[in-house]
Amino acid sequence: MTILALHQAPHFAEQVIDWLWQEFGDGLPRAFFASIIHHSQTPGQLPLTWVVVENDELLATVGLWRCDLLTRQDLYPWLAALYVKASARGQGLAAKLQRYVLAQAHEMGFHQLHLFTTLHGYYERSGWQYIGDGLDYPDKTVRIYRIDC
Repeated sequence: MTILALHQAPHFAEQVIDWLWQEFGDGLPRAFFASIIHHSQTPGQLPLTWVVVENDELLATVGLWRCDLLTRQDLYPWLAALYVKASARGQGLAAKLQRYVLAQAHEMGFHQLHLFTTLHGYYERSGWQYIGDGLDYPDKTVRIYRIDC
C-alpha cells in the first residue's frame, strides 16, 4: 500500500469526490466536494488530499483542510474527509492515514490538528482529545477533537 498526494494520482479524483459526496454529502451538491478536491491538488498548500492505493486500486482518502467546520473557523488546520473503502476496513488504514496527516501537518509547521465527528470513542484511541461540541450545518451537533503534531 502506498500513500500518494492526489496530485500524483489525479485519475482518482472523481472517485474521491463520489466517496466524499456519498459519505459526507447530507444534502450538499456533488459540486461542493468537486470544488474542494479540485482545489486540493497544489503541493504544499491547503487544502491537500491524499489517497491510499494498492495495485492501482483506490482504498482510502484523507484531507488536510484549512477549515472543515464553518462554525469554528478559529480552529485550523483540520484532518478532514477520512474515508476507507468498505472492503479495505479493518486493516488499520484510518490510523495510518491519521499518523500520516499529523506528520505532514508537522512538516508544514503546524503544532495542532483538529477534526470533528459524530463518533464517540473512536478518535480517543488514537490520542485525540475531545475539546467540546460544535454545530455542523445546518443544525447537527458534532464532537470536536484536537491533537498535537
